[in-house]
Amino acid sequence: MALTRIGLAGLAVMGQNLALNIAEKGFPISVYNRTTSKVDETVQRAKLEGNLPLYGFHDPASFVNSIQKPRVVIMLVKAGAPVDQTIATLAAHLEQGDCIVDGGNEWYENTERREKAMEERGLLYLGMGVSGGEEGARHGPSMMPGGSLEAYQYIEDILLKVSAQVPDSGPCVTYIGKGGSGNFVKMVHNGIEYGDMQLIAEAYDVLKSVGKLTNGELQQVFAEWNKGELLSFLVEITADIFSIKDDQGEGYLVDKAQLIEDVRKALYASKICSYAQGMNIIKAKSTEKGWGLNLGELARIWKGGCIIRASFLDRIKKAYDRNGELANLLIDPEFAQEIMDRQAAWRRVVCLAINNGVSTPGMSASLAYFDSYRRDRLPANLVQAQRDYFGAHTYERVDMPGSFHTEWYKIANSKI
Repeated sequence: MALTRIGLAGLAVMGQNLALNIAEKGFPISVYNRTTSKVDETVQRAKLEGNLPLYGFHDPASFVNSIQKPRVVIMLVKAGAPVDQTIATLAAHLEQGDCIVDGGNEWYENTERREKAMEERGLLYLGMGVSGGEEGARHGPSMMPGGSLEAYQYIEDILLKVSAQVPDSGPCVTYIGKGGSGNFVKMVHNGIEYGDMQLIAEAYDVLKSVGKLTNGELQQVFAEWNKGELLSFLVEITADIFSIKDDQGEGYLVDKAQLIEDVRKALYASKICSYAQGMNIIKAKSTEKGWGLNLGELARIWKGGCIIRASFLDRIKKAYDRNGELANLLIDPEFAQEIMDRQAAWRRVVCLAINNGVSTPGMSASLAYFDSYRRDRLPANLVQAQRDYFGAHTYERVDMPGSFHTEWYKIANSKI
């Protein structure tokens, strides 16, 4: 057989689906897995799904040698020790200029450590976040590669075709930046993802526990929300979830229409704060590490393929296009106005939940973040004074630079 274009090691469901996606896009691919039955299973799937150009190998030497030079091997194995073990297995057969791509959810500092170790051996290394779950891997994920730019350029043509395609903004992949930036961005993406799910769960809880909506009514509400500003993959699947659950009788509603509208507004405002915090975490780490990350471009590649894909992300991209140095999404004029328009409903929902004993930690924390951000002074001055009192930790002033210490105990007791 002719040499393949790329290799993939690690054939759990994500690995299998990504390998089939690559093959379906016309790139011959070699696959390998320590458990050889997974190799055979993937080869069989490739035959059944259209005789795709996918070739299986049962030993690492044959696998590596089947790939054209410079060789690129994507790993999709569990983060941590299994990654190091797989690297050791592959590197024994790789040559100078070859490349390893870690497509798992790895801690970014591990990626940076491995990139340096591989560089010493003449090998290139990428840490690439892949979002979209099983379906995304098979039909088009959002991909976040970071590390060696040279390595990215080896496989850019593959990634551009394999990633999700959004008609108005292109493939959902871009070179993220140096070092472990790809893994770091994917980690924050996952944090935003779980924040989204938590906020949606809280909206559901308020509507069901306080408003007494039935599952059928909840399905209608979420399906309607998915047509407007909350249009997203997670709201879409939430509507689907309610549609297949048993309806346990007719519920009764408390101010049904008003409550539903208030919860919609509260969910949207909370999402703005959640994304704002995520983007600021990325911005802070980018500044610290000198990565120079483009936040608008990150919003663009999250518009399709990934779990947090939503129409909302296009507006985030435009906010950063308007101001690449935007300190926070909350001060973008459009988002600031939307928050102000929704804050009364947001406060009503949080208060209603508290008064009914329904916990809404995500919405409450987002509201607290908003309230903290909009105030010019917070009570941290008292905390600084307390720390200086009991531990002489010093404090800073707002009217002059430097660190200061006050003999609080002596002064307080001298007045007795």
